[in-house]
Amino acid sequence: MHPARVTGLNQNAESPGGPVVYWMSRDQRVRDNWALLFAANLAQERKVPLVVAFCLAPSFLGATIRQYGFLLKGLAEVEEGLRRRNIAFVLRLGEVPQVLLDMLREFNAGALVTDFDPLRVKRAWKQEVLENLTIPFHEVDAHNIVPCREVSPKQEYAARTIRPKIHRKLDEFLTPFPEVPTFPAPPSSDVFNKATDWDAVRKRLRVNSDVAEVDWLRPGERGAEAVFGDFLEHRLDAYSQRNDPNAPVLSNLSPYLHFGQISAQRVAWEVMRSSASSESREAFLEELIVRRELADNFCWHNQAYDRVDGFPDWSRKTLDKHRGDRREFVYDLPVFETAATHDPLWNAAQQEMTRTGKMHGYMRMYWAKKILEWTPSPEEALKIAILLNDTYELDGRDPNGYVGIAWSIGGVHDRPWFERPIFGQIRYMSATGCARKFDVPEYIRRFSPEDSSVSR
Repeated sequence: MHPARVTGLNQNAESPGGPVVYWMSRDQRVRDNWALLFAANLAQERKVPLVVAFCLAPSFLGATIRQYGFLLKGLAEVEEGLRRRNIAFVLRLGEVPQVLLDMLREFNAGALVTDFDPLRVKRAWKQEVLENLTIPFHEVDAHNIVPCREVSPKQEYAARTIRPKIHRKLDEFLTPFPEVPTFPAPPSSDVFNKATDWDAVRKRLRVNSDVAEVDWLRPGERGAEAVFGDFLEHRLDAYSQRNDPNAPVLSNLSPYLHFGQISAQRVAWEVMRSSASSESREAFLEELIVRRELADNFCWHNQAYDRVDGFPDWSRKTLDKHRGDRREFVYDLPVFETAATHDPLWNAAQQEMTRTGKMHGYMRMYWAKKILEWTPSPEEALKIAILLNDTYELDGRDPNGYVGIAWSIGGVHDRPWFERPIFGQIRYMSATGCARKFDVPEYIRRFSPEDSSVSR
């Protein structure tokens, strides 16, 4: 493993004899997981057991049973995979990080390992753990191909500025994965060998259960592998058509990447070696690597990633200049949420999200920009877009989501365009512009309220 993946968060001395605990959070998989591999190697070196701990908050940033259900089904697979390797898996429900600190004391842990996450709440959890920790604490970037801390020491202005920095280091970091080792025996204590009661966990959640779980994707590593295999075989070669929302060419991997149920590095490794057209491969890898890692860079270096004051200076100025502009249509949250605007194209995009848990990337840009156009202020637009995204999207609460919305509404990673009402110099999108790019009536038909047979 490349040493730059690992960051020592403190200088504490190890507690001899205690197990190594991997606090799994962002990267919820057994295969191709640098954080798990680092923790396993550490445990083998010290000749101690390895315990994977998952601390499940009973509610988290507005997540619903749609997202929690996907997560829990994936974790059930993780537990199976770990136990086959004699690695303990313990899930506790409660307020993070107190639950984790209690677990570390109970297990008499010798060292702690966790995965990298740029979001404020995860960083606050780690900081509280650090302040109450007496054992070594290591963070491993298992999510990015080129680790976020390594690729750039500052917030990058745009894809064109981060791209060469990533590409210079790709050969160094884009490598095959070793297998996760199997330990000689599971930990002897009963606390490590008790299977998780997943039904009981569900019953203790404090989340919105009105947003239905999806049934067109199978959660977990096996589901991710199946979806990725189908993409490689049947859709990757035509990925250059990705901006047509009616073209069945997308990977459908974003929920799996968000929950860490598949490794972006594994996906990139396989795509680079595929026989698909170079145009399609390059287009996909640009989004998988450069755009994803640009989003992590933004959220890591700009902790106002979900607020207007995180926008660039030029966009805040132009939006301020046009705050008083007349809006032809002004809608509140219930109108947006129920897809009841005057625009059938926008309504169809909202319906796609609410019914499938996923919105086509091109439509998500249009969707967010229209929210800016139809709300009283950029602050209200940003609030509504994030709330809807995080309520219905399987990949909500993700750097990609925050940055995609900030690009659409606040010009993040974009440049000034021709000035116009409401938007100022923020890039504009229209239904007539969409009609020049794809069959708008067909997209509307697919996601109209009357059509209950949604196909992906």
